[in-house]
Amino acid sequence: MDIQNTQSQMRKGVLEFCILSIIRQGEVYPSDLVDRMKAANLHILEGTLYPLLTRLKNAELLTYRWVESNSGPPRKYFVMTEKGLAFYGELERTWKELADAVKVLTQPTAPPETENNQNQP
Repeated sequence: MDIQNTQSQMRKGVLEFCILSIIRQGEVYPSDLVDRMKAANLHILEGTLYPLLTRLKNAELLTYRWVESNSGPPRKYFVMTEKGLAFYGELERTWKELADAVKVLTQPTAPPETENNQNQP
């Protein structure tokens, strides 16, 4: 079994939640998203990011505005919509439930007590 493939699938599973978490904090330019993800050790390629942003925009979870740039073409800044904020709230609840369940399942547990152990003085 390929550990790198499994690791990649795990990262992809939380990618949308992480992107929305960043955008929820305020208007953001895509390269800033890449930088924030990289700083958190969750590397994302622009070839992955832009289709995801487009999908989220088409689902009306995000909107954007164009801002003129002094050093090149206009820039597209993304912000979350009301629908996006509600969607994010559901994702956040799901993440917390999942993280709690994983924490419970991955922590070592004491061996179950048997009747013999319970009856000893």
